[in-house]
Amino acid sequence: MAEGGEGEELLRPPLPAGAPGPKRLCSRACPAGGTGAVHPRPGASLLQPESLLDAAAKRVAGSWAFERVEGRFQRIPEPVQRRIVYWSFPRSERQICMYSSFQPGPPPPAAPAAPQGEGLPFRRGIRLLETGAVDNVLQVGFHLSGTVTEPATATEPEMTYKVAISFDRCKITSVTCGCGNKDIFYCAHVVALSLYRIRKPDQVKLRLPISETLFQMNRDQLQKFVQYLITAHHTEVLPTAQKLADEILSSNSEINQVHGAPDPTAGASIDDENCWHLDEEQVREQVKLFLSQGGYYGSGKQLNSMFAKVREMLRMRDSNGARMLTLITEQFMADPRLSLWRQQGTGITEKCRQLWDELGALWVCVVLNPHCKLEEKSCWLRQLRKWGEMDVCPLEDGNYGNELPNITNALTQSSGHSQDSLARPRRTVFTRAIEGCDLHWQDSHLQRIISSDFYVSPSYQREGESLLFNSQGQPLWLEHVPTACARVDALRSHGYPREALRLTVAIINTLRLQQQRQLEIYKHQKKELLQRGATTITNLEGWVGHPLNPIGCLFLTLTEACRLEEENCLEISDAGDSKPPVYQHVPVVTGSQDGDESYLSLALEVALMGMGQQRVMPEGLYAQDKVCRNEEQIIARLQDLELDAVLVQTLRKQCILLLEGGPFSGLGEVIHRESVPMHTFAKYLFSALLPHDADLAYKLALRAMRLPVLETTAPSGDVTHPHHLVSVVPSRYPRWFTLGHLESQQCELASTMLTAAKGDMLRLRTVLEAIQKNIHSSSLIFKLAQDAFKIATPADSNSDTTLLNVALELGLQVMRMTLSTLNWRRREMVRWLVTCATEVGVRALVSILQSWYSLFTPTEATSIVAATVMSHNTILRLSLDYPQREELASCARTLALQCAMKDPQNCALSALTLCEKDHIAFETAYQIVIDAASTGMTYTQLFTIARYMEHRGYPLRAFKLASLAMTHLNLAYNQDTHPAINDVLWACALSHSLGKNELAAIIPLVVKSVHCATVLSDILRRCTMTAPGLAGIPGRRNSGKLMSTDKAPLRQLLDATISAYINTTHSRLTHISPRHYGEFIEFLSKARETFLLAQDGHIQFAQFIDNLKQIYKGKKKLMLLVRERFG
Repeated sequence: MAEGGEGEELLRPPLPAGAPGPKRLCSRACPAGGTGAVHPRPGASLLQPESLLDAAAKRVAGSWAFERVEGRFQRIPEPVQRRIVYWSFPRSERQICMYSSFQPGPPPPAAPAAPQGEGLPFRRGIRLLETGAVDNVLQVGFHLSGTVTEPATATEPEMTYKVAISFDRCKITSVTCGCGNKDIFYCAHVVALSLYRIRKPDQVKLRLPISETLFQMNRDQLQKFVQYLITAHHTEVLPTAQKLADEILSSNSEINQVHGAPDPTAGASIDDENCWHLDEEQVREQVKLFLSQGGYYGSGKQLNSMFAKVREMLRMRDSNGARMLTLITEQFMADPRLSLWRQQGTGITEKCRQLWDELGALWVCVVLNPHCKLEEKSCWLRQLRKWGEMDVCPLEDGNYGNELPNITNALTQSSGHSQDSLARPRRTVFTRAIEGCDLHWQDSHLQRIISSDFYVSPSYQREGESLLFNSQGQPLWLEHVPTACARVDALRSHGYPREALRLTVAIINTLRLQQQRQLEIYKHQKKELLQRGATTITNLEGWVGHPLNPIGCLFLTLTEACRLEEENCLEISDAGDSKPPVYQHVPVVTGSQDGDESYLSLALEVALMGMGQQRVMPEGLYAQDKVCRNEEQIIARLQDLELDAVLVQTLRKQCILLLEGGPFSGLGEVIHRESVPMHTFAKYLFSALLPHDADLAYKLALRAMRLPVLETTAPSGDVTHPHHLVSVVPSRYPRWFTLGHLESQQCELASTMLTAAKGDMLRLRTVLEAIQKNIHSSSLIFKLAQDAFKIATPADSNSDTTLLNVALELGLQVMRMTLSTLNWRRREMVRWLVTCATEVGVRALVSILQSWYSLFTPTEATSIVAATVMSHNTILRLSLDYPQREELASCARTLALQCAMKDPQNCALSALTLCEKDHIAFETAYQIVIDAASTGMTYTQLFTIARYMEHRGYPLRAFKLASLAMTHLNLAYNQDTHPAINDVLWACALSHSLGKNELAAIIPLVVKSVHCATVLSDILRRCTMTAPGLAGIPGRRNSGKLMSTDKAPLRQLLDATISAYINTTHSRLTHISPRHYGEFIEFLSKARETFLLAQDGHIQFAQFIDNLKQIYKGKKKLMLLVRERFG
C-alpha cells in the first residue's frame, strides 16, 4: 500500500481550470524560537532507527493538511513543525518522473546523462542536477524556490530560470518556471529543483511558513521588513502595496472583515483538494492538437502515450488519473470529425476507432475502482450518460448493432437468440462503463478471494457453497467472464497486483471447470453431432476481440508477476527501444496441493483456452478486423515466452483438450459454419509443438485448415439465430469482411506445414489433401505451389523430390481451377508450371503434354507449353538422350495437331512450327489449315501462315493460302492505309514470281476484293516492270518477256483500276472542301498515268475530264484548276 495514506486516495471530479495554489488564511502561529536552517543528521537513517518524531511527522505530513494540525493542537513545538514541513515534500522520484515523461517507471539513482537539450524533461532534469545547474534553493514552509541555469549552446546563450514549487501532503500542487513551459508535463527545470530537494535535503535551507516569522516580529521590525521589501521590488509591488495600505486603513474595507491574511507558504487548507499539479488547459490543447492531426505524424502514438499515462496515474492511485481521462474524453467528444462522419454516413477511421476503444476500456477501469466513493461513481455515471446520449458518440461496434450480452450477465450463455435481436438498444463506447457503475465489490466471497492466497472451501460446506469452490477446494468466481476480467484489470490498474492475481486464479479455475463440464456434455452428444457434421452451439460473444480484452488482461496480469526486471531496466530511455521481456516461473500461492503450477503456465493456459474458444464471427468490418488484430497481439505475446518443459506440458495438455472439445472448441471435430477460423492460432501451436510432439502438431494444424463458411452448401442442422439466417440466402458469405485476410492466414498455415514436412512423403501427402480440400482460392494455391517449389529447390543444395512433386500437383490443381475462368496471372501460372515440371523431370513434362486439354487452352498449350518443352534450354537442363528427346517431340507434335484441330485460328501456325521436323505431322497440320481456311480463319491468319510457308520454301502452298486469304478480304475505295495492303502486294508479287498462270489466277480475286484505286495502280505498275516466273520453279520455263496491259490477265486489272479511279473521283468530289483541291489535282495526275497505259487512254481521260467539268461546273475554282492542269 502507498505510504502516507495514499492507499486511501479517492478519485474526485476535476478541479476548475486555473484553481489557485494553497494560500490559506493564517492569523496567529504558535510561539516559536529561532529561524536557523534545519539539517537532518547525515546518514542517521542508515545508522540508527528512525526517531519517533520523524516517524510521526512523516505520517502526519503525508495524511493531514497543516491547517488540520494547527486546529487539532493549541501549541505545536517548532521542532515538530519543522519536521512536518520537512517531510511534506514528495519523497519518491517515481512521481516526479510520472509528471515529467510519457514513459512509466522510476529512474535509477544515477542515470547516464543525455546530451544537453535532448530527451524527455525528466532525463534533462537529471542532467541539469548532475551538472550543478541548481542553485539558491530555499524552502519556506510549503514553498520551494531556486534557480536553474541552462548552459550555453551553439545557438543559445546561458540562461538562468527562477523556479517555484508549492507542495502539500507529499504532492506538488503548483509549479511556475521562468522558461514559460507550455506542456502537459513539468519542465526539466522543475524536475531538477524537485530532485535536488529529494536527493540533497540536507543542503536545502528550511524555514517555517512566512506567517510564523512575521508573528515573531514587533511593530518596528514589521515596518522595517515591509519597507525593505518594497524598496527591493518597488517597481513591481509599489502599486499593490499602496492599494493594500489604503484598504487596511479603511475600517469598512473587505480586507478588514476577514480574520488573518493569506500565506502562500503555509500549506493547503482542510477544504482544498489534495492532488498533484496538472495543467488542465495544456491537456486540452495537446489532445485537441493530436486529434486535429487525424492520426498522422505520430499523433496516434502520442494519444496512446497519454492513455498509458492515465493508467500509470491510476496504478499510483493518483486522483489525476480520472481527472486527466475526463479532460481527454471531453476533447474526443468535441472532435469536429465525429459530426462529419455521421453526416456522411462513413465509419470512423481504424486508428481513431482503436483510440475510442481504449478510451472506453479506461472508463471501465475507472468506475470499477474498488475504493472510490459512491458520490464519485454517481458523478462519473452522470458524465458518461451525458456523453453516451450525444448523437455523435461512437457506437461500440462501429455502424452495426451489437448482440453481445450486458456486462452484468451471468457466466452461462445461451446458444439461442431472442426474436427482438433486430431492435437492440444503442450501445456506445461508454455503455460498458455505464453498466460497470452497477457493479460493486461488497460480495463476501469476492472479498475473501482477493484478500487471501489461502482461501479454500470450509470442511463443512453450507447450502449453496458447493458452487463457490471446485473439487480441490479452490475458490471459483462465477461471473460473466469479460466482466470478471474487467475486475482484474481494474485491480491491476489501481495498484493492487496481488489482489488481481488472486482473482485471476479463481477465474481460471472456473474456466477449467467449465471446460471439463463442456467435455462431459459433448461425450453424450458426440455420436449425434458427428453424424450431422455440424453444430448449433457456439458463443455469440467471443473473448478474443472483445471490447474489454478479457484474455489479454488475464495474460498480462499473470506474466507481469513472472517478469524478470534487469538492472536499470526502469531507466527512462530517449531512444524508446524496448527489449523483449524475460520471464521466470513463480509458483502459484494457493491452498491447493498442486505444487507444479506457476503463474507463467497459467498465463499460457488461459491464452490457449481463450484463443481456442469456438465463437461466431461478429458483425461489421471493424468488429471482425478487431478479432484478427487481437488474436495477433496475443500470439505476439505468447511468442515472447520461452517454452521449457513445464510450459510444453501445459501446451500439450491444452491442445489435446481443444482437439477433444467438440462444439465448445474452435479446434473440435464439429464446428458452427460461421465460427471464427483458427488458422493464425493453429500456426502458432504447430510451430510451438513441432519440436516436442510432431504428431499432435500436425493433427491440430490439419484440423484447423477448414473454412466451413466457404463450402458451397450449409450442412443440414446448421440452424442459428434469425439475424444470421438472413445472411445465408443472398450469397455464400456476405458478412465476412475480412475473408481475404482469413484465407491468406489459411494459406500461411498450409505453407508452414509444407515447409516442416519437407522430405516426409506421408506427411506431405496429408497436407496436400488438406490444401486441396479446404483452400478454394486459385491465387493462394498458386502461392503455396511457388512456396513449395522455392523450398524444394534451394540454391546451395540438391532439390527435394517429395516437395517438388507437391508443388507440381498444386500447380496442376491451379491450372484446372483457372482453365475456364479469367485470371490476369494465367500466363505467369502456365510458365511457372512448365518450369516446375522441368525441374521434376521428363516424365512430368510428358504427362502435362499428354493431358494438356484438362490443363491449358489450345493457345497456351502450343505457344507456351510445347514451345518451352521443345526449346534448346529445356533439353540442356534435363540432359536428355535421343530417345527421350524423340518422346518429348512426339508428344509435342501430337499436342500441336490436337490444338490445331480444336482451335485452328490461333494454333495453326504454332502447330506447323512444332511439326517442321516431321514430314507426316507437317502435312497433317497443313491440311488442317486448308480445311479450316474456308470457314473459321481470317485473312490475317491465312496471310501469316502463307508467308511462313514461303519462308519455309513452299511457294505454291503459300500461293494457295494467299488466294484463300484474298477471298476473305474486302478493301473499299478509301482504305488506302489498310493494314492488309502489304499482304495483298506480297500475294501479287508471289503470284507474279511464280508465273503467268498464277498471276492470271490471283488477279480476278484482287479485282473482286480490292476497290482502292491507288492500291490497284500500284499492283499494275509492279506487274508491268518485270517479267513473270522469276521464282525459278523446277519444271517450268520462263519466257522472260514483259506482260502487256492490252492482253489478259493485266487487261482485266487495268480496266478495274481505271474504273476504281473514276468511282473514287466522283466519291471524293461529293464532299470535297477547298483545302483538299491541291491534293485532288495530284490524284487526277496519278489517274492520268494509269489511263495512258491503255491504247486509247488519252481519249478516255479527256472524255473523263470533260464529264467532270460538265457535272461539277458549280465548283468553279476547282474546275479552273482542272483546266489549268489538264486543258
